[in-house]
Amino acid sequence: QINFDEGDPRDPKKFSYARKWTITLICCAFAGITGAATSSYAISYDSMITDLNCTRLQATLGLSLYAIGYGIVPLISSSFSEERGRRPVYIMSSTLFFLAEVMNALAPNIQTVVVSRALQGVFGSCGASLIGGSIADIWQPHERGLPMSLYAFSSLFAFGLGSAFGGLISASPHLGWRWVQWVHAMFTGAFVLAVILLMNETRSSIILTHIAKDTRKMTGDPRYRSSAEIDKPNMSSLIKTSCTRPLYFLFTEPIVQSISLWIGIIWGILYCLFESVTAEFQSVYNFSVSDTGFVLLVGAIIGFMANMYQESLYRKHFSIKGQEARLYMPCVAAVVLPVSMLIYAWTASPNIPWIVPLIALTAFMSGVFVIFQVSILYVADCYGPYASSAQAGQSLARNLMGLMFPLFTQQMFASMTYKWGLTLMALLCVLMAPTPWVLFFYGSKIRSRSKVSRKILEAEQQKWDGDTTVASSPTEEQSMQV
Repeated sequence: QINFDEGDPRDPKKFSYARKWTITLICCAFAGITGAATSSYAISYDSMITDLNCTRLQATLGLSLYAIGYGIVPLISSSFSEERGRRPVYIMSSTLFFLAEVMNALAPNIQTVVVSRALQGVFGSCGASLIGGSIADIWQPHERGLPMSLYAFSSLFAFGLGSAFGGLISASPHLGWRWVQWVHAMFTGAFVLAVILLMNETRSSIILTHIAKDTRKMTGDPRYRSSAEIDKPNMSSLIKTSCTRPLYFLFTEPIVQSISLWIGIIWGILYCLFESVTAEFQSVYNFSVSDTGFVLLVGAIIGFMANMYQESLYRKHFSIKGQEARLYMPCVAAVVLPVSMLIYAWTASPNIPWIVPLIALTAFMSGVFVIFQVSILYVADCYGPYASSAQAGQSLARNLMGLMFPLFTQQMFASMTYKWGLTLMALLCVLMAPTPWVLFFYGSKIRSRSKVSRKILEAEQQKWDGDTTVASSPTEEQSMQV
């Protein structure tokens, strides 16, 4: 059986730091591109509605279908990365995403826009869903804090960047919503070239398979096999596992359920905020569309710094709290979210300086950033080899909320006013605020009652006892039956 030797430079964990950071930054760029595609589209509604003579609900479908593509497609696409490798999926995903953006920019009617947005969600999610796995491929667990923070930062910072510059471009009478899409397509095209030229394969089982094939070809000995080639599952089996395991976690694992519900509601509120930025909204809150984007940028920066502090707390307290050491700053964020949203809701008056709701919104966005990262890292820490499945279940729940919330946003604000509609969102944040506190104090007990967690602990113990370097494979993950 072919395995990596100690210190083998072909082992993704042993890549040079320059190569690791190149791969990490490319992954973060993909997260940024797909994140900006959400906010830049939403912020250019008014220009699109005028140009295509469509309703706001029709334009909103483009935002919602993009989100649902992100939730469902990763259940299937992860199987292809396990079978064919990460790099081919990144190339295919980014190329097709680029073509879908061009289709959107050239769309003659709203129907074409909606179809192109659905395709963007499908193709973008194929690659974006692999980013957490790619980072885990090349970084050891104690090294992942900064790379994962950059991943979360690039996603939410790009939300703000897309909103800020998309608002400025679409507001220009000489440019409009089509130029928002063209500018975005230009960046995506440059990214496609970067993936082709700089992205390495990071899945160890695929690299070992290539090494085994080369060895068989050189020696003529057919006995050389990688672990992924031994009892190799077929594609239909991989797809079945990929589709069913995330749903199993989502419906049976309390940690996945609670984190998914929490981040799902917050994600839905975030989409509502994008959906609600209209001329009326701007007059009520006394600041412009691009101001909202810059708030996201500042919130992402503050949230990134908070997560850096959280990383230091994690290293300091891991020996005592274990995985729950990831939850110090999320506990703070759980309090900040409803308070900041209430302030934001109740400062909707021209008589109140515009800086007050702007500060409240910035604080809210900072909390969203912290929660977004913990939804990635804490779940990954808790579920080890099952992390991709657990995160896929969480992503499904989060993006379903992103689909549903914008569809009733305008009706809610029309009947309740912005003040009371945002107050309702603040109350939802209050209901979910106990989530990180319960997990902080009782998370280890909850995991001890989980069949999956017990399997993971047993596997980790066997790994430490064996003290060997063995590459993981889809077969090995499947052999750990849930």
